[in-house]
Amino acid sequence: MKAGSPSPVALVKRALPELSGSLRRVADQILANPDEVSRGSITKLAEAAQTSASAVTRLSTHLGYAGYPALRAALAMEVGRGLEAGWTSDIGSAIGPADPPEQVLNVLASTQANALRTALSAIDLDAATRVADAIAAARRTHIYGEWGDAIPARELYIRLLRIGIPVWFFDGPQSSEIGAGLLGEGDVALVVTRSGHDNTMLEYVKRSKARSALTVAITGVPASPLGRAADVTLDTGTPVGGTWTEFFAGRASDTLTAGLLFVLVAQRVPDHLTANAPNGPGQPVVRPDS
Repeated sequence: MKAGSPSPVALVKRALPELSGSLRRVADQILANPDEVSRGSITKLAEAAQTSASAVTRLSTHLGYAGYPALRAALAMEVGRGLEAGWTSDIGSAIGPADPPEQVLNVLASTQANALRTALSAIDLDAATRVADAIAAARRTHIYGEWGDAIPARELYIRLLRIGIPVWFFDGPQSSEIGAGLLGEGDVALVVTRSGHDNTMLEYVKRSKARSALTVAITGVPASPLGRAADVTLDTGTPVGGTWTEFFAGRASDTLTAGLLFVLVAQRVPDHLTANAPNGPGQPVVRPDS
């Protein structure tokens, strides 16, 4: 085909009104399974369309191709372009569909290592200390995170809960609205949001602030609406990014920031580490069958 000419699928769609019988059945098969046709033989396509190989050839030439091999090659190229575009928009270009496992591992490890180096210079330790002081003394600490942001948020929740901090986790608009309404002066409302543009989280922060709770945002975009709305913003140094690989890179900085808060809180209540968890550090392991 010439550069800039219609795709094979577009040509089939354009020809449909003038096709009938066996040629129409072949065309329908191509439109229904372009990926499968691009990898199959002329015999397989003919069988699927309940016709002969000659009908497949006639449709190919009717569409302007030299024969079925040329049509199949054009389909394969179009399917490949679609897969590549989908891969790039989701996973990103740093990793390719055919990259070996060791290269995938190296790319993921290096992106996270870069994120950690950035976080070391971005995290405000004075701000983190202020938040840890507040959590250690709070009557309630409410943590909010959704989708990918929920992973480090829930990790922080679990760790604080384990050492006896009165903490709750929220991940939806209705529960967060209720949670914000339960807060008061001296309490803490903390959100994890890479982008800082989630409207539900923003409303949660505003409601919590109206109840006189200290509001905290862990985010990669401190100048975002959420970053500006929170009383304390902890910059992780890694913004949201446009692909999964870029988002995954920041998982390290999100987790590092949340982990820093956990340890700083634990330093303020060291007796909690053994007093509140039967399976915690320094305690014998208690198993259900013992």
